[in-house]
Amino acid sequence: MGQGRAVKALGILVTILLIGTIGYRHLEEWSFLDSLYMTVISITTVGYGEVGEVSDAGRIFTIFVIFSGIGIIAYILGMVAQAMVELQVRSIIGRRKLGLKMRAIKNHYILCGFGRIGKTIAREMKLNKIPMVVIDNTPEERELLEAEEIPFIIGDATVEEVLLEARIEKAKGLVSVVASDADNLFITMSARGLNPELFILARSDQEHTEKKLLRAGANKVVSPYLLGGHKMAQSIIKPAVTDFIEFTVHNGKIGLGMEELTVSEESRLNGASLIDSRIRQDMDVIIVAIRKKEGEMKFNPSSESAIEAEDTLIALGKSDDLEKLGAILSGK
Repeated sequence: MGQGRAVKALGILVTILLIGTIGYRHLEEWSFLDSLYMTVISITTVGYGEVGEVSDAGRIFTIFVIFSGIGIIAYILGMVAQAMVELQVRSIIGRRKLGLKMRAIKNHYILCGFGRIGKTIAREMKLNKIPMVVIDNTPEERELLEAEEIPFIIGDATVEEVLLEARIEKAKGLVSVVASDADNLFITMSARGLNPELFILARSDQEHTEKKLLRAGANKVVSPYLLGGHKMAQSIIKPAVTDFIEFTVHNGKIGLGMEELTVSEESRLNGASLIDSRIRQDMDVIIVAIRKKEGEMKFNPSSESAIEAEDTLIALGKSDDLEKLGAILSGK
């Protein structure tokens, strides 16, 4: 129901109630409560009977009140019906759009679990424009997922048919953060069997579950409680370091960020050394580390370190400068 129309309808209803109450007080000299009561039963046509003897002028006035009341009630009911139809139509259109988006999606991430951790992950992925499909077995989350325009499936992620519906064969990765370690283990095993090339990140609440998840096919396992405890301890032991990481990685207000940027074959920096690339001089970006295509990680690389295709540069700098460097490394 449009807010403007609702306010208009409420205003008309209040006006009729006031006119009716004032009219009966003037014509029949009834009390305020009796006049209001007579106005309400006349508008709603409930037929409880008149408050007292009504004069001819009062009866004519009652006819006016009844017809006015019928009109406004019909108007309000019409708006309610229209709002219900519009809501259903929007819901159908929304589901159709999500269905079309689901059929076309590829190179996406499947997020299993939309609890507190899942919502945080989804928010960050959406912020970074990473395509995803959420699987959750809680119907109450449907409204939020539809409002966020995130493709989703209300179902059990441990069931292979649900993973296939999420187009796991076309997916780039899967993140399993359901509440149960056993379910995370089962989801990991099923996902690895359905897509051997899939990157799988799994949540573990118990330390002994980590090895089982890795054996089941997870590429990485994260324990939220362990990470949270470690971060809290570091805030005490190394507060300055913790504050620096917090400001650079999580605080967007200062404009700094840390990104991982992949070098393409077409980039003009492919084959150049760090000192020759002039990344630090021209873009004021610090290369914290280089992950070679073979997987070796070089921390604090020397100025003579070579930049090669398929390397990943871990860079620290302002957002605009990181975007410029990203464009150069991608060969644009």
